[in-house]
Amino acid sequence: MDGLVSSGVQCRMIVSVSRRCDIPRFQFDWFMERVREGFVEVTNPYNARQIKRVSLLPEDVDALVFWTRDPRNILANADELAERGFRYYVMVTATGYPNALEPDMSPAPEVLAAMKELSRKIGADRVIWRYDPVILTSITDEDFHRRNFSELAQELAGYVRRVIISIYDEYREAKKRLDEMEKNGELKLLETDGVLPELLADFAKCAEAAGMEIQTCAEKEDFSSLGIKPGACIDAALIKRLWGAELNGKDRNQRPNCLCCKSADIGSYGTCTAKCVYCYAWH
Repeated sequence: MDGLVSSGVQCRMIVSVSRRCDIPRFQFDWFMERVREGFVEVTNPYNARQIKRVSLLPEDVDALVFWTRDPRNILANADELAERGFRYYVMVTATGYPNALEPDMSPAPEVLAAMKELSRKIGADRVIWRYDPVILTSITDEDFHRRNFSELAQELAGYVRRVIISIYDEYREAKKRLDEMEKNGELKLLETDGVLPELLADFAKCAEAAGMEIQTCAEKEDFSSLGIKPGACIDAALIKRLWGAELNGKDRNQRPNCLCCKSADIGSYGTCTAKCVYCYAWH
């Protein structure tokens, strides 16, 4: 800590694990070590001299919110998390995209099986499916998404009660990677103008048929007329319904259209080795 600025211990909060990298898939042994120690030190991604100590004592944490593409490590440690008194829910991104877009994905059948087992263990309200980003390319066109989303929704019916979608945003580093793929003839990005409403309306119908509510993540456009409401991933209303915790305040550090409540994220950008082509979190 010599030469660094500490902002002290932050406690009584939501801990996000993590928007910045897939801690549950790649760093869960480290996370559980930090849980046993009772705290984690997090470097500000925009100021390396600033380090914040975040409490991981159950009495200081209103809830853990996990973000991952593979929940098997969470499942393996679910009993210990429960014994320690943690309240948590798990968001699992399952897209089934081609390897060209997602070069290092866990086998889809294993991920889906783990989602189902986790749902049986902790409840369907606490396992949330993410289908994001929705990216239209020559290898993931409208027909692909309709078929793919429908198959995944049917597979997860009864095991999850919420699906979150978002539309691909053009982040600088992701654009470079996709431009290079276009240049090499690996794929072509497709226009979304005039296409999305019909596609998303079909998503909404599939979700309803599978018994899931469907919501968007940080979208500027309101798709409520299609049956898709704007939603929050770190959701104060859900946390209150599950555990009675009263949370106030939008997270001002997120994108303007993000509806998440305040949280402390304990991840680090650039550390995820999955290297999904469209991802904002590595470069």
